[in-house]
Amino acid sequence: MTTPVHDFDDPRRAAIVRQARLHFISEGYAGTRMEPIARESGVSTATLYAFFDSKAVLFEAVIDNASEDFARHMAAVHTTSGSPRERLTEFIGGYAEFMSNSFVRSVFRLVLAERPRFEAIAMRFFERGRNDFGAILMGMLTEMTEAGQLKVEKPSWAAGQLMGMIEHPVFFVPLVTGDDVLAERTPRAIAEDAVETFLARYAV
Repeated sequence: MTTPVHDFDDPRRAAIVRQARLHFISEGYAGTRMEPIARESGVSTATLYAFFDSKAVLFEAVIDNASEDFARHMAAVHTTSGSPRERLTEFIGGYAEFMSNSFVRSVFRLVLAERPRFEAIAMRFFERGRNDFGAILMGMLTEMTEAGQLKVEKPSWAAGQLMGMIEHPVFFVPLVTGDDVLAERTPRAIAEDAVETFLARYAV
């Protein structure tokens, strides 16, 4: 019996997750096999199973890894200076870029195909990103309201409204229609329009 390996900093683990992400996206969950992932990661199949004792466990690790990527991306777009329009456009533009990422939609498509087993995992992925973004956005809205730049009574509601204006066109519509249907506006343009609408409601 293979002894499980729990070293999350092991470069072999990172290589396996990286290759698995490519396979799950291009081949789907059912079509993905462990042996090619091991070979392309430069490890033996036994080593792969020492880190991940099943394909389902590896799939969950791929999604959790994507969540970590998202958290790092989110931290990079938080701004502390500039006008409300500048700060919100930069921040929500980062959210739009994330939500329009084909990998994010691919995760949900995989889950739709394997719904009974993986729905909770994918929703955790989505909600973690949304909640992390929402927490920072609510803090920004509170700060700008206290500075007299905005008039926001309920930051949670206002943050949800702004994020919702992003999620529908860049995530949910492509999720349904497919990535081959090109959007008329770029994620950045959608973010700019959303901020304009938001400020029309909440600017002082």
